[in-house]
Amino acid sequence: MSRVINPDSAGKERTRLSKSIVLALRELMRLNDPNEAAHDLAAYIALALSEINDTVETSVAAWEKRGYWVKADRFRLDWEWSGRLGTLMRQAVLAEDWATVAGLSAQVGQKLAKVSVPVRHRLGTPWVGAWKQLKSG
Repeated sequence: MSRVINPDSAGKERTRLSKSIVLALRELMRLNDPNEAAHDLAAYIALALSEINDTVETSVAAWEKRGYWVKADRFRLDWEWSGRLGTLMRQAVLAEDWATVAGLSAQVGQKLAKVSVPVRHRLGTPWVGAWKQLKSG
């Protein structure tokens, strides 16, 4: 029996989410007024940061099983900002505090500064409907 390979690993999911967040940040910075699109973009960033935070434990579990606790802890520390900023962004978006959203967006942009998204990407617009999803959940 051959080995089963999961093509949708937590690392690939984290990379896809990081690129889509960078794309959403670019779109959010182009907007002048907080409109429906701004709500969707900011809500998507909050939701995607929470999803990134959820993938960290999945990645770390394999290392801890093999006894690489230092590597696992270092990885957790490298990504701990995602959960913290995701929670703060969620609160700011729900309160419609756009000054805080702008500040948090800048922090997220600094953390993801090394992520490059090509001009011809296949990510689409994953943020459409995120505001409704954030309000309901």
